[in-house]
Amino acid sequence: MFRFENPEYLNLLWLIPIIILLLFWLNKRRKNLINEFADLNLHNSIIPDHSNAKTKIKSAIVILSIALLILAAANPQVGTKLQEVKQTGIDVFICLDVSLSMSAEDIKPNRLEKAKYQISNLIQRLKGDRIGLIIFAVQAYIQFPLTTDYSAANLFLNAVDFNSVPQQGTAIASAINMAAQSFDTASTQKAIVIITDGEDHEGDIESAVENAVDKGIKIYTIGLGSPDGAPIPVYDEQGNLRGFKTDNQGNTVLTKLNEQILKEIANKGDGAYYRGNNYEDYLDKIYSDLSQLEKSEYGTKKVTDYESRYYYLLIPALLLLIIEFFISERKSPFFVRLNKKLGLEE
Repeated sequence: MFRFENPEYLNLLWLIPIIILLLFWLNKRRKNLINEFADLNLHNSIIPDHSNAKTKIKSAIVILSIALLILAAANPQVGTKLQEVKQTGIDVFICLDVSLSMSAEDIKPNRLEKAKYQISNLIQRLKGDRIGLIIFAVQAYIQFPLTTDYSAANLFLNAVDFNSVPQQGTAIASAINMAAQSFDTASTQKAIVIITDGEDHEGDIESAVENAVDKGIKIYTIGLGSPDGAPIPVYDEQGNLRGFKTDNQGNTVLTKLNEQILKEIANKGDGAYYRGNNYEDYLDKIYSDLSQLEKSEYGTKKVTDYESRYYYLLIPALLLLIIEFFISERKSPFFVRLNKKLGLEE
């Protein structure tokens, strides 16, 4: 198997055609300046020892060296063997509220986007731990199951919005039950992190929490929003603010953070409650707390052992640069004499 360890450096190869064009332009400009200074017939008298062929060779060597150095920086690697590696870590399901109340902008840019930003930051920090995402409104849905494929997790997270669920409402119990059922039987430390404003419309939370605790699952909660309430903005298809959501009497609807219910969930779930704001990342604090727990084995995976081969490119690049340094732009006496014998010019 073959790969580049740092493929982002390959983008620098786009510099090669730019360098070629630049050298072509400089060479043409040099010729134009010489032509302006003296007639073409006088060139051999003014610069009799200059070799155009050697100038082109030196330029070609420099370009080739740069290309080899870029490829060396990308570090080509060859897979030498497959080996099994034990996977250890903790399992965390994040339950994210995607009801319309999460569009309130008392947390900037809004409650949902702030939560997604913090989840994305958490995914980037993970090393071996499994993470899953459940989105919920009136019903809960698995956005992605427990995984260590963090790139795929970020892609699925980015796709989350208020249209990700068919019906609006808030059912925290549904999310807790879905998460508790979705953990596998691996003997890992398990935790549920609920990110919501706490406005629950369905009830039956207590039994859901008890069921999770009986399975040894810790439950943490993060409350996003203001206890004083904030209006729910309504935007048109172009993203322009049309106004705020109103009730049947035409009054502006305020969505308020329900801290009491979230504190009760965290307390009964042997976890902790955090009130989110614009400045602190409480999801990061929760993960730091969970990271102190003992990591358990949940499976094995086959990985390829790669060996770097960058020196196959670095050494020729350095040798070419040394060779280029010792190549002069003067005509070779041997070829000058040979051309005279053959009646040719270099």
